[in-house]
Amino acid sequence: MIRDTSCTAAEIPAIGPFLPTEGIHNLRDYGGYAVPGGARVRTGVLFRSGQHMEASDADLETLDRLDIRTIIDLRGASEREGFPCRRHPRFAAEVIAYEGETSNSPPHEGGGGRLVMTPQKARERMLAVYTRMPVNPAMIAMFTRYFAALETREGGSLVHCFAGKDRTGIAASLLLHVLGAHRDDVVAEFLRTNDAPSRHVLERQSLPRMQEHYGAIEPEALHNLMGVLPDYIETYFAEVTRDHGSLDAYLATTLGVDEARKERLRARLVA
Repeated sequence: MIRDTSCTAAEIPAIGPFLPTEGIHNLRDYGGYAVPGGARVRTGVLFRSGQHMEASDADLETLDRLDIRTIIDLRGASEREGFPCRRHPRFAAEVIAYEGETSNSPPHEGGGGRLVMTPQKARERMLAVYTRMPVNPAMIAMFTRYFAALETREGGSLVHCFAGKDRTGIAASLLLHVLGAHRDDVVAEFLRTNDAPSRHVLERQSLPRMQEHYGAIEPEALHNLMGVLPDYIETYFAEVTRDHGSLDAYLATTLGVDEARKERLRARLVA
């Protein structure tokens, strides 16, 4: 079958970096950031999103046009089973996923006992997610596979979890750091999730289950669960720095991204 390449990623109407979707939350290009030497992270090859269970036919057409050849699915086995991704008839990408669970208490599943979910409790719950993530063996394994795939595989890639903001947000942040983006831009990309025009999609997918556990959730608490705060990514960085001395040391010793691999990734993903 001849592939239709008449519409590239750059030609798909977008709102900033966000691509239009009907059933996928937070689909966007996370390239374009400046790096030293006047270059930029390539656009049109690095994409991120939430899960694709409710992807419409139009959403699948959008994904098909992006020439995504590798999908890094950071969800665990039970999430993938409970929320299977829809695929385009021409789908031929390699999907990289973890064989077990990657999070013992994802925010979209509720859990944690019956309690009143105040803004402070929501923030604390999310900070716990980011405190655990640097030492979570499943996430270490998946971030390692993510970097290996970006170094070796051709075409576009898409990294996603359920909401496309926590596990996915850290994956994108780590890569941008490796490619040389300024720390301010790394944090700005992480926080850009809050501007996603598809928040209603995530609420439709997550809120009923969360309300089963917590009852009514006030708006600020809901934002802390469904959005991101600067404290979240800073907590991740602080945990890594405390245990390893620096983010670069963690990347080298835990994720296998040493200086040589950084250079290879930059050669592929910086222009």
